[in-house]
Amino acid sequence: MSSRRLPVPEKGFFKHLLILAVPMVLQNLVTFLVGFADNIMVGTLRETAISGVYIGNQVQTILQMIVIGVDSAMLILAAQYWGAKNTDSIKKLLVIALSISAGLAVILSVVVFIAPYGVMHLFTQDEAVIGEAMRYVTYVRWTYILFVSSQILLTGMRSVEKVRIGMYTSFISLGVNVVLNYIFIFGKLGAPAMGVAGAGLATLISRIVEFGIAFGYVLFIDGRLHFRLPDFIRSDRKLWADFFRYGAPVIAGWIVWGINNAFRGAVVGSMGSSVTAAVSIYSNCSQMANVILSGVSGALGIITGQLAGAGEVERVKNHARLAQLLLLGIGVSGCLLINLIKMPFIRLYSVSEETAVIARQILTSFSFLFIGTCVQGHAMGCTVKPGGDTRFVFINDTIFVFLFVIPAAALCRYVWNLAPWIVFTVLKSDEVLKWPVAFIKINSFNWIHNLTRSEESAGPEQITGRA
Repeated sequence: MSSRRLPVPEKGFFKHLLILAVPMVLQNLVTFLVGFADNIMVGTLRETAISGVYIGNQVQTILQMIVIGVDSAMLILAAQYWGAKNTDSIKKLLVIALSISAGLAVILSVVVFIAPYGVMHLFTQDEAVIGEAMRYVTYVRWTYILFVSSQILLTGMRSVEKVRIGMYTSFISLGVNVVLNYIFIFGKLGAPAMGVAGAGLATLISRIVEFGIAFGYVLFIDGRLHFRLPDFIRSDRKLWADFFRYGAPVIAGWIVWGINNAFRGAVVGSMGSSVTAAVSIYSNCSQMANVILSGVSGALGIITGQLAGAGEVERVKNHARLAQLLLLGIGVSGCLLINLIKMPFIRLYSVSEETAVIARQILTSFSFLFIGTCVQGHAMGCTVKPGGDTRFVFINDTIFVFLFVIPAAALCRYVWNLAPWIVFTVLKSDEVLKWPVAFIKINSFNWIHNLTRSEESAGPEQITGRA
């Protein structure tokens, strides 16, 4: 291990970080505002409508978890190839990720088209909520393939440090979504008042616009990867093998989180519409809190991958120490901010006093759990995974989710029937429990590996950075 214990930022580090992070933060902000606009406008209708949109979005959440896994697997390898200046391999990795994500989206779409009621019934038994969810998902189920394709294309651009296109795309998508929400939900400009179905239709149209911009940019404007239509059918067996070798644990880890979130949705749905509405309010606050966190950690992860791909072991170590301090600062600041704004945030919704009380309790719990999210989840996500060890995080998450979180939460809800905020805290308790494991793993530095494959080599070059 280097004798330097305290991290010292390299010259130009913060400038590089800001160039990458600011557009991603703004993109995250706009993405949040799109969903927030849906939620606030729908929230003026009734609690059942809020709950229906929440339940209707559970399928999207599951798909999003899987796609984030594919996204992350691609970004880990692509960032390292960008550090090695190999753009041809990045194009092939993007096609691999697009093929996997689109295939999964098609399968999920077919399931929701064939049995929408059965799918919604998995998350709640409240027939009124299911009815609203069905109206919402009638349109949203058409967006799955568009959503995953846009995300993969924009992540491909992010891997080569073209991060502004994602921000611009999100800005346009936000504008389209908010305007159409107003028109279709409330029946303005001659359109019928569609309620939650209008929110679904607005989401569908904004996804079409989003995909059109992302696809058009990658194919006709981008000057780094120089994509052409024939590139979308190119394949590379060695890169497919590398993608599954290093990417499979990442994808599997997000599938674990998808299962965890589906279980959380089912538990929340079983506690009634007031709890479901309260958790929907938390969900929006959580997304808001993650706007800066995800942008900064995403930028840190890209830098980690570039340094590892270039074989800069000592620089990776210094970068990892600095990343932990930055994320701790974001966690503590976020905790304080959430506690300051939780009551004004809740008052944005037209909900009962019971729902408001539950939302306040849940947001208080979340504010402290957020610190753990920063210092272990995002810290390992921007160091260990992009640095080359893609298995550890998956194994760690799987152990905590299946051996503790799900059994403990099931006992709290279905056996002991504890208060909603206690059940919620147990559902997210691993965010704090994994903190010591994350600290030890990150600072061991045994996760630093170069995963790139040179033209001359038979396989990826392996370099390690053990402490």
